[in-house]
Amino acid sequence: MPPFSFLLRSLSLSLRLSLSFPAVSLDGALVLAVAPLCSCDVCASYLSSSWSSEFPNLCDWYTHLLRSSPTGTIHVHVLRNTITANPVNVEHIVRARFDNYPKGKPFNAILGDLLGRGIFNADGESWRFQRKMASLELGSVSVRAYAFDIVRGEIETRLVPLLASRMGCGNVDLQDVFRRFSFDSICKFSFGLDPGCLQLSLPVSSFALAFDLASRLSAERAAHVSHGVWKAKRLLNVGSERRLRDAIKLVNALAEEVIRQRRRLGSFATRNDLLSRFMGTVDDDVYLRDIVISFLLAGRDTVASALTGFFWLLSRNPEVERLIRGESDLVMGSSAGDVLASFEQMQHMHYLHAAVHESMRLFPPVQFDSKFASADDMLPDGTAVGGGTRVTYHPYAMGRMQRIWGPDCLEFRPERWLQDGVFRPESLYKFPVFQAGPRACLGKEMAVVEMKSVALALVRRFDVRVVGTDQQARFSPGLTATMSGGLPVIVQERDSIYQK
Repeated sequence: MPPFSFLLRSLSLSLRLSLSFPAVSLDGALVLAVAPLCSCDVCASYLSSSWSSEFPNLCDWYTHLLRSSPTGTIHVHVLRNTITANPVNVEHIVRARFDNYPKGKPFNAILGDLLGRGIFNADGESWRFQRKMASLELGSVSVRAYAFDIVRGEIETRLVPLLASRMGCGNVDLQDVFRRFSFDSICKFSFGLDPGCLQLSLPVSSFALAFDLASRLSAERAAHVSHGVWKAKRLLNVGSERRLRDAIKLVNALAEEVIRQRRRLGSFATRNDLLSRFMGTVDDDVYLRDIVISFLLAGRDTVASALTGFFWLLSRNPEVERLIRGESDLVMGSSAGDVLASFEQMQHMHYLHAAVHESMRLFPPVQFDSKFASADDMLPDGTAVGGGTRVTYHPYAMGRMQRIWGPDCLEFRPERWLQDGVFRPESLYKFPVFQAGPRACLGKEMAVVEMKSVALALVRRFDVRVVGTDQQARFSPGLTATMSGGLPVIVQERDSIYQK
C-alpha cells in the first residue's frame, strides 16, 4: 500500500495540471476531485450545499428544479448526472432503450463490496440468470404462501403484542419497529433464520446494525463528486471505508455460516426459504451470499420505509384512516380484536390498496434510481445523453409533479386510484416505484400484501399518532428512504367510536 504522503503528492500533481478541480475532504485530509468544476447555479448549489437553506432534503431541491424545467429534466454537471421526472423519458430508459442503460460499472463499483454479483448490482448474463431463477421462485404459489404465513405470524406473535405493551408508555419509534419487523420477516423468508429483533425486549442485533451501516456507507459513496475520493479512502482503509469494510465482514461472516449450516442439513427441495431453493441450483457459496444479501436489502428496507411513510401520512389524514376501518369492517366484521385478514379478504379492500399506493406515490421507498448510458443517446424530450454518463429517474419528484398528477399532487388522496370504487393501476412509467420494463420488481405483489397486512392490523387494533405532524419529513442518506430521527408515535387503544 502506498504511503499517505505519496498519495497526496500524486493528487497535488493533478492540481498543477488543472486549477479547475474542486477540493473535497478525505476524512480530514485535503484531496482533489477529478470532476471539473462547473460554474452553473445548480452545480454551485450542490457543491456548497446552499440548497439546504431552503429545502429540508436533497430530493426536495431536485423536485423544485425538475418542476421548474420545461422538459422535467435537469443536469447536475459535476456529477455527470442527467435527472428526469418525465414519464416518457422513464419508459425510454427502462424499456425502449433498456440495453443502453445498464446499471453500469460505476454503480457496480459503488455497491460491489456489499452486494457483490447480486441481482440488483448485476448486468448481462448474470442478471438474466438470477432474474429467471427469482421469477420462478417468487412466482411459486408455495413460496408466496410461505411468505404470507411468515408475515401473519410476525404480526400476530410479535408486532401487535409489542405495540400493545407500549400503550401509555410515551413515544415509540415506529420506524425502528418496522425495520425490526421487516428484518425478522425477510431473514426468515430468505435464510430460514429468525434474528428475533422484534421480541418485547427489542434486542440489539449485531447483524442488523452491520447491515444498516454497510447500506448507508455504500450509499454515501454515490454522493461524492468523484469516485476517486472513496476509492482512495478504501485503498488507505481509513474513515468511512474502514467502517464499511468492518461492517461487511460481519455481514459476510453470518451469511457464510448460515450457508454452511444449510448445506449440512441438505434436503433443499423440501424447504421454502429462498436460500434453500437457490442452493438446489447454485453451488458457489460466494454467489449464494450475493444473491441472498440482495434480496435481504430489497425485502427489508423497502417495506419498512414504505410503512413509515404510510403512517406518517395517515396521522395527518384521519379521514383516510376512518375509511380504511369502515371498508375493513364491511369485509371482516367490526371487532377491533380481529386484525388479521386473509389473502382473499384483502382482495376486496380496494380503498386500502389505493391508500398504500398513494402513500408510495408521495414517499417512495427508493427515491431515485440511476443507470449509466453505454453509448450516446437522445431522450424523447430532446435531452442529449453522453455515453458513460449517469442517468437518473426520480420517483420522489414524479409524485410531486402537477403535470403528472394534477393540481392536487401534494395531497394524500387514495381516491385518485379508484374508479367506481375499484382500484385502477397507473402506468408504471408514471409511477415507477417498483421500477418497470425488464427490471420491474418481482417481489412487488408480496411487498404490497405485507404492507397491507401490517397497515390493516395496526389500524384496526390501535390509534397510532405521530408526534410533531406539523414538521416536514427529513431523510437520512441511504439506499432507501429513512426518516431522520425515526418516526416517534404514541400508541393508544383504538377509539371506541370506530367500534360502533
